[in-house]
Amino acid sequence: MAELGVGQQVGQHGAQLAVSIDRNMRAFFGQALAGEPLTVAGDGSQTRSICFVTDTVAGILALAAAEEAGPVNIGSPHELSMLHLAELVRDLVGSASPITFVPLPQDDPRMRRPDTSRAERLLGWRPVVAPDEGLKRTLEWFQREIGGPGQVTA
Repeated sequence: MAELGVGQQVGQHGAQLAVSIDRNMRAFFGQALAGEPLTVAGDGSQTRSICFVTDTVAGILALAAAEEAGPVNIGSPHELSMLHLAELVRDLVGSASPITFVPLPQDDPRMRRPDTSRAERLLGWRPVVAPDEGLKRTLEWFQREIGGPGQVTA
């Protein structure tokens, strides 16, 4: 019987994924492009790790080609606070949108940072696209596919 590799994808973003998967990323880009306030839950100190889609795909393909069974976390070990992520997106877009704070949902995790050491050790995989470069590429996709200011909805 063949072993099954199980890959846990954590915090991916990029072309098309920004619309279909990550609600924070979709909201931040949509709000900034539309000139609306960016909404951050709580005080924004909770962290997330973002991994660009090309890195996610490379990790999944490395797992598929490996003889190792999962689970293996595929994601980025680099943490960003939600407030910092909102500021990065706003600045990247060149928006003057203010950042507003909304109540933090009770089930919102304080930290989302995958332990990717198993992927590095067993697969020789780690993300290569830096968070700021991935955000730039995501913005380019948003602008090209969805439209400029006033045309994107969160």
